[in-house]
Amino acid sequence: MASSMLPVVLVVLLVVAAAEAATFTVTNKCQYTVWAAAVPAGGGRRLDPGQAWNINVPAGTTAGRIWARTGCSFDGAGNGRCQTGDCGGKLQCTQYGQAPNTLAEFGLNQFQNLDFFDISLIDGFNVPMIFVPAGSGAGCPKGGPRCPGNITPQCPSELRAAGGCNNACTVFREDRYCCTGSAANNCGPTDYSRFFKGQCSDAYSYPKDDASSTYTCPGGTNYQVIFCP
Repeated sequence: MASSMLPVVLVVLLVVAAAEAATFTVTNKCQYTVWAAAVPAGGGRRLDPGQAWNINVPAGTTAGRIWARTGCSFDGAGNGRCQTGDCGGKLQCTQYGQAPNTLAEFGLNQFQNLDFFDISLIDGFNVPMIFVPAGSGAGCPKGGPRCPGNITPQCPSELRAAGGCNNACTVFREDRYCCTGSAANNCGPTDYSRFFKGQCSDAYSYPKDDASSTYTCPGGTNYQVIFCP
């Protein structure tokens, strides 16, 4: 009897798992190739202009990130290097990318079963991005964050980097820019964070920029991440 029930139990478990996973569709609308990266689920994928990549992300995933890498070259074994967003020289990322890189960040099925998500420029900027719920966005009070403009040409000279624009924390490593040490509990905006906020009002511009930069949707929502929208 028990053995005859096993296939049914497996089918039920598979259906439940599929229902709980969120699908992230990552689309490259840039006029150049990017190498999309996603952790902890996904790894990496080359996306030529117009190509898309679907990633199934398990329910309850935290500290998730999706970003574009640019200026990459990989060998047949998936080893190489990227100008921006490099993740240890691997095509398949298992660690976060190097600045500068525009980040889509998320935690799924968190407080009250809500997804929390944002675009962050705390690690700087390399490509324009939008991060929005798929479909109608029902239950998502603010929709999703949008950072559609190219910040790099306006980047202050002291923050400029090959292929992008660094955040002040990356360049100067000072508490007031990183919200660490002496500024951990009383961190506020700076001229540099105001520059990023002025260019991209929906995005995190420094670590304590929560009020205007965090978005929510019901757990189980699917999402679109679009580069160069």
